[in-house]
Amino acid sequence: MSASSTPGHSRLTKAHKLSVAGVATLGAAALAFSLVPAGAAEGDTLVSAAPVAWTQAVDGVQAKAVQQHLSAQQAVAAKAAADAAAKAKAKAAAAAKKDRDAKTAASRSAARTPVFANNLDGWIKEALFIMKREGIPGTYAGIHRNVMRESSGNPRAINNWDINAQNGIPSKGLLQVIAPTFATYHVKGTKFDLYDPVANIVAACNYAADRYGSMDNVNSAY
Repeated sequence: MSASSTPGHSRLTKAHKLSVAGVATLGAAALAFSLVPAGAAEGDTLVSAAPVAWTQAVDGVQAKAVQQHLSAQQAVAAKAAADAAAKAKAKAAAAAKKDRDAKTAASRSAARTPVFANNLDGWIKEALFIMKREGIPGTYAGIHRNVMRESSGNPRAINNWDINAQNGIPSKGLLQVIAPTFATYHVKGTKFDLYDPVANIVAACNYAADRYGSMDNVNSAY
């Protein structure tokens, strides 16, 4: 039995083959047309569509990478600026605290320093205040007793007749101190002036403490 006579099976005729070929050609043409950019001039080749699309894709990735890099740089710069501002603020706060502490300490020091009268009573009390700070012994009574014996309370008193005067170094001031003794036993923080009443008392008491243990132990010329 031949193939043409088999029921249910028929060969493609020449017309059928031509029809299939036409459909395939039209499909290919439609695909090619879809790849051509809008507004392409007549005669443009179809192969130009693929590189354009590829370039756009690559450029998009590159732009995204650049944008991400710039964003990262901006974030780093912002953090650095914030850190610098925080450090500057902390430094300013520390400086302000130091200044406040210094002012507070100065205020407390001033509050602890009493005001003494400018007379014999005030001179002795101020001398005792300094002597306490410096660890020099002596009492109000002991100092007052010796002052009255040596100068009668006159801070400008000078002895021009004793052996010291004869040697050219007269005793001066409230407790009649000679210049070499005053220079040796002068206490820092007092005036370097033999006639200054407070400086004279403190230097004399410092000398008496070194030689006699205390001005309280002095009951005559020393």
